[in-house]
Amino acid sequence: MDFGLVLQTDPPASGVVELMKRAEDVGFTHGWTFDSCVLWQEPFVIYSRILAETDRLIVGPMVTNPGTRTWEVTASTFATLNDMYGNRTVCGIGRGDSAMRVAGRKPNTLARISEAIKVIRALGRGDEADLGGTVIKFPWVREGAEVPVWMAAYGPKALKMAGEEADGFILQLADPFLTEWMVKAVRDAAVAAGRSAEDITICVAAPAYVTEDDSPEALAHAREQCRWFGGMVGNHVADLVEKYGSDSGVVPQQLTDYIKARDGYDYAHHGRSGNPDTKFVPDEIVDRFCLIGPASSHVEKLRRLRELGVDQFAVYAMHDAKEKVIDQYGQNVIPAVTS
Repeated sequence: MDFGLVLQTDPPASGVVELMKRAEDVGFTHGWTFDSCVLWQEPFVIYSRILAETDRLIVGPMVTNPGTRTWEVTASTFATLNDMYGNRTVCGIGRGDSAMRVAGRKPNTLARISEAIKVIRALGRGDEADLGGTVIKFPWVREGAEVPVWMAAYGPKALKMAGEEADGFILQLADPFLTEWMVKAVRDAAVAAGRSAEDITICVAAPAYVTEDDSPEALAHAREQCRWFGGMVGNHVADLVEKYGSDSGVVPQQLTDYIKARDGYDYAHHGRSGNPDTKFVPDEIVDRFCLIGPASSHVEKLRRLRELGVDQFAVYAMHDAKEKVIDQYGQNVIPAVTS
């Protein structure tokens, strides 16, 4: 199992770079950031600095979307970084929940994501791509270049598309039951499309908070630091409930039940601990969706996820212990899981 670190690009950018360097030093293989240009600083500029100051770290957005940048610009940015630093990028892509809504737009459709995946991947490896009737190609891309595209998904149609088209699947929650259900949906779709289930890299991303012990006080603090995540996931679940209903059977009830008390969402607090719009998220959801507790608890849950086919766990570090979780994972979690 690989390990990634996910950060928001809050200023100063130098702090993001230092945390990514710290992560590489202790065994993390991937460095991810949010991509919402109104809420945070421009990530691709920061990626260049991260790549320059690390040796092996693979970087990318979790996730970009096909609406805030034209596809050839996204592809060119990735291809340029790869030309400068070797093939050390991955394009995480999704509907653009925060990036689009903050700018007053609706999240992208699956059809648009599908088209963008094909264009970004083709251009990034030096192939031709059709931009709605105009065929283009980057003449400067070197042989052997590649930009793998991993798709974030929750709903049945998105999971099916990820299995059929994406190089990887990003699941933003760490509940073993839901992970098993969704990984199966993605892999079944891949096989039905004539692909191998092993062609798709499975990445689970969720907050991780390592406590000194499992005392009620320590766990309560960890939950409050990570409760925001249930609200973020709840945005996507609310869209699914609006589309399919809460009792359709198309989406597991284990995913839809907890948002019944949800009452609006202000993106000014998006992805931040102490988010007042996430009080509806119960402790049970925090425990299921996140990794909290002593290092041994993290190791146990990660081993379960690995048995379900998870290839990478990406740590959301949006809390008051960023350095600590990086160090604890480097010292006590990554070695235990990968040994």
